[in-house]
Amino acid sequence: MSGDSNYTRTSPAAGSPLDTEFTPARPKYVCSLSPDLITKAREELQEKPEWRLRDVQALRDMVCKDYPSLGTCLDDAFLLRFLRARKFDYDRALQLLVNYHSCRRSWPEVFSNLKPSAIKPVLESGFVTVLPRRDPEGRHVVCIRPDRWSPSQYPITENIRAIYLTLEKLIQAEETQVNGIVILADYKGVSLSKASHFGPFVAKKVIGILQDGFPIRIKAVNIINEPRIFKGIFAIIKPFLKEKIANRFFLHGCDLNSLHQNIPPVILPEEYGGTAGKLDISAWNELLLASEEDFLHDFSQLVLPYESFPQEMLVSGDAEEKQCDDSLRGMKAQLYYCY
Repeated sequence: MSGDSNYTRTSPAAGSPLDTEFTPARPKYVCSLSPDLITKAREELQEKPEWRLRDVQALRDMVCKDYPSLGTCLDDAFLLRFLRARKFDYDRALQLLVNYHSCRRSWPEVFSNLKPSAIKPVLESGFVTVLPRRDPEGRHVVCIRPDRWSPSQYPITENIRAIYLTLEKLIQAEETQVNGIVILADYKGVSLSKASHFGPFVAKKVIGILQDGFPIRIKAVNIINEPRIFKGIFAIIKPFLKEKIANRFFLHGCDLNSLHQNIPPVILPEEYGGTAGKLDISAWNELLLASEEDFLHDFSQLVLPYESFPQEMLVSGDAEEKQCDDSLRGMKAQLYYCY
């Protein structure tokens, strides 16, 4: 060694192109889980603390051997997100990691220049926020309010960018990696014209990210104040949902008592029959905007030139749009029928 303490030789799988390269020393992983969460992770995610770093190294070796040009962060904490999301199944965790990068590279409208300051108008609108308190299961509640979006001000992809950054911020916490999240979507005031922006192409992309391209556990999706038009929206979404996820959708209509069976009033704002005061979006917005430098650092480790990414892993947006043409025509007819 040259004596440079900032660098260390990697030890990927034998035969890996990275086998003899020098790479920046990775930060040492320090577990932040409470004893109760360690037990929960063991029982629900098959995570064994005594094997944790061995499992991370196994995933790292697989990446270096099978996808040497993936351009991913290989830090312990980062790779742990994917192992936990797939209950420490190496093969499934690797596929999730590959999908994560494939999604980012195949939808430039969403992932180019992705940083909190770039989606400030969406945050200020209140389209997406996170409730201050977790639910009894330790899960953050992500609140989405489509009525706060005005299509004339910015495209729907800006909303998707805001949701994605929110999830990226939440998943940094190990507690969230273990407990997962809950989504509360308020469809009050969603009109036919607004719903038409969410066609099959966008639906397939979004569902693909949430189900197979992001390391987060979505434990429940609570829909409230859904108008008749939502039948058409859900008809677009459902074909892309896995049965497990579809069974986690709960449609409450205007029945707040039904909502309270899933999310207790003590953590809900007054707008949803809760006792936690008025919904305040400022705290979450400030937290996300204050994370600008962290995002720039984290995402900088993930960026590679487009042509360096394995082409067989990329999904052609043009091909998808062509495949969705017939679905889009059928979707519009169904939306008008439901409306």
